[in-house]
Amino acid sequence: MSFLFLLAAIICEVIGSSLLKMTGKFSKLVPTIGMLVSYALAFYLLALALHELPLGFSYAIWSGLGTALTAIAGVIVYKEVVNISKVLGLLLIIAGVVVLNIAI
Repeated sequence: MSFLFLLAAIICEVIGSSLLKMTGKFSKLVPTIGMLVSYALAFYLLALALHELPLGFSYAIWSGLGTALTAIAGVIVYKEVVNISKVLGLLLIIAGVVVLNIAI
């Protein structure tokens, strides 16, 4: 169950990060509220996951997958440009998460 909490926390964090761009410097109420709720739920779900999962493992997965999925969301939702540097950077982040989890 803790892995499901961690996955849900990552999804909420990606939603919150994606909504952050839509807030217009916090001038748009609906995206701002959505962002705040998403981040609050993400941290709550992460806290639930941490009852059974190690912190280092959980944070490595949270940050690595969150970064990669947020970058993908930027490409899909905001039509951000994809280039070889971005792809390589994301692959290195994912590789780093894998190495950290092997070491734990």
